[in-house]
Amino acid sequence: MARDKKETAGLTLLGNKKTVYRDDYAPEVLETFVNKHPENDYMVTFNCPEFTSLCPITDQPDFAEIKINYIPDKRMVESKSLKLYLFSFRNRGDFHEDCVNIIMKDLIKLMDPKYIEVKGIFMPRGGISIYPFASYGRPGTKYERIADERLFTSLEMK
Repeated sequence: MARDKKETAGLTLLGNKKTVYRDDYAPEVLETFVNKHPENDYMVTFNCPEFTSLCPITDQPDFAEIKINYIPDKRMVESKSLKLYLFSFRNRGDFHEDCVNIIMKDLIKLMDPKYIEVKGIFMPRGGISIYPFASYGRPGTKYERIADERLFTSLEMK
């Protein structure tokens, strides 16, 4: 089935060409496409079970599962670009909480969703696990209230 060229306009990472994996933080690899159903509220979920970053103090690798849920508005993030973006954290030194907030802010800037939440389920280091959670709802809308409520029920997301 042939696709409308407008539907895939601006998407550069899909296809048969060789994928380039960045080894530095690269938010510019993120791409979007048009949401065909902006009038509907629906949740899109991404799960990245092999996220890695570096401890900013020791340069030791940190391993996590990153979960992203969002309600799109006009634009949606393209999944391959999201994968390449998340891979770009591999050599970046940030605390766990920073990684989750940076991911959320980059995705808000990219697509201006109605609602988004990002959770990191980091493997234990030194005998303790950290599960940072960040949420955002568009100010002045019902999504802002949902974000506030989710902040205190985020443990259920695990």
